[in-house]
Amino acid sequence: TNGQNIQGGVVGAPYASFLLGLVDSGNIAYPPQARVGQYAWGFFAQDTWKISRKFTLDYGLRYDFQNYPKEQYGRYANFSPTVPNPSAGGRLGAVIFEGDGPGHCNCNFANIYPFAFGPRLGAAYQINQKTVLRGGWGIVYTGTGDANGATQGALTAFSPFNAPSFGAPVLNLRTGIPLAPPPFPNFDVGQYPQAGYATTQSPGTFYDQNAGRPARQIQWSIGLQRQLTKDLAVEANYVANRGVWWNSPNLIDVNALTPERIAAAGLNIANTNDLTLLTSRIDSATAVSRGFSTKLPFAGYPGSGTVAQSLRPFPQFTSIVSLFSPLGKTWYDSLQMKVTQRYSHGLSATVNLTWAKQLALGNATNPVVPAALTGNNDVFNRNQNKYISPFDQPLILNAAINYQTPKLKLGDGMVKQAASWVARDWQLGGFVNYSSGLPIQAPLAQNNLNTVLFRSTYANRNPDVPLFTQDLNCHCFDPNKTFVLNPAAWSDPARGQFGTAAGYYSDYRNQRRPVENLALGREFRVKERYTLNIRMEFTNVFNRPNAPNPTSTNALASQTRNASGAATAGFGWINTSTVSAASSRQGTIVARFRF
Repeated sequence: TNGQNIQGGVVGAPYASFLLGLVDSGNIAYPPQARVGQYAWGFFAQDTWKISRKFTLDYGLRYDFQNYPKEQYGRYANFSPTVPNPSAGGRLGAVIFEGDGPGHCNCNFANIYPFAFGPRLGAAYQINQKTVLRGGWGIVYTGTGDANGATQGALTAFSPFNAPSFGAPVLNLRTGIPLAPPPFPNFDVGQYPQAGYATTQSPGTFYDQNAGRPARQIQWSIGLQRQLTKDLAVEANYVANRGVWWNSPNLIDVNALTPERIAAAGLNIANTNDLTLLTSRIDSATAVSRGFSTKLPFAGYPGSGTVAQSLRPFPQFTSIVSLFSPLGKTWYDSLQMKVTQRYSHGLSATVNLTWAKQLALGNATNPVVPAALTGNNDVFNRNQNKYISPFDQPLILNAAINYQTPKLKLGDGMVKQAASWVARDWQLGGFVNYSSGLPIQAPLAQNNLNTVLFRSTYANRNPDVPLFTQDLNCHCFDPNKTFVLNPAAWSDPARGQFGTAAGYYSDYRNQRRPVENLALGREFRVKERYTLNIRMEFTNVFNRPNAPNPTSTNALASQTRNASGAATAGFGWINTSTVSAASSRQGTIVARFRF
């Protein structure tokens, strides 16, 4: 506890209270025991049909059946929008428990998708002796999501306790804890929100009813392969896919306060006075004067809750995160070119160049409980959130080269033969990757939309204004002194309004980060049963500097410098103090003797 509040100041130190065992607040609960599991079954059949000497057809079918993560004994407290909540005056919005029996809903949280059939078809046609045309099409399914944030905290609600008044302890540890938590498991549908925590607490899980639906991707390709010489071949392929049902919980807001709900209460989100009212406490003079203090959503609604909070569909709770929501979509198109030098005269090499475009709506990954926007702007206009993926890289070049030193013909003589033996059979390998930088997420608007609609939005991009003050890839500026992003390129939408910007832009990218590695090794055979293997591996062989990504969240963040002129904070700041030693040139030498 803190000390007494005297004339606006606090006397005493919290650490002293800790030493005395005086407790200000806490939570108590029985240790929960979770047992979460899921199963998956898969069946596959394939056949190859050689229709003619030049034409081969491959075809197959795969079937997958899998469920979503389930707590074995149905002890997850899952939000239900249709169950009356005794802790909120009977208002809808409580928790239920999966399975059958007393305290359970005699139901399943979600449905299992039974139609995950994945046909595949591939064909190869030899145009002539050195040219082959290949094509393929197929449907594949991913696995259903993992726990996705539905952790042990969802098993049972903690019982909180607070000091009765400022400076007074709620209990003394010397005399024990005279509080008993509810038994575990606790199947009380009204355990959220707990007394005194309305509007600041939400259930830990809310399974989307389609949580058992795996993401589906349709893939196709067509390509031409040509042999130029005996050991050299080239090929070019068009490769594409379309994906749906990706796990994207950030595309849904279960407890959303929409502009329509605000309008139904007689308020206008574009009106300055109404915006002030929405962000005011419901017991404030502003709310009293407008008559909202008498419109409490349920008995016991705290006066500290805002008017905006009282207008939410489930005002007893804060934002409710939907898990395993299969709402994401992806689009991918690419031209993939490859050159292969088969082993000849000690040399083999492979070079791949990909020119691609990747779009996304939602996430193409399995996110944990989402934070911030993660690429989505206006959740109420879902289809407007289609833009380039945060993983989009238009150009990717990979090259791998291996060379084995030959036996040198130096002539007779012990010294020459020894030199020939030492120089031969060394394996020299190199790998390089050069690719476009990853997109930078657009900065968040600072128009207080999160205090009204409980969601963030992006700042608007100003047309014809440069996004950067420096080319991040030119190596022509001092990252310690330069703010590389231009705040004038962005402006906030009106207060309470969604922005019009995309989450990512093709011309707004972080620095390119080349990968350049080299390896050298050889195996020496001492006798028939004894060998010595020596291997040397080097990363970032040219010691290229890799500065951290610039600070890009808030375009209005003040750009500050210290007395020596070095940048210290703000939009476009590169914090070079976080550079890892692992980003510099590294080398490893390994020797292994086998016998």
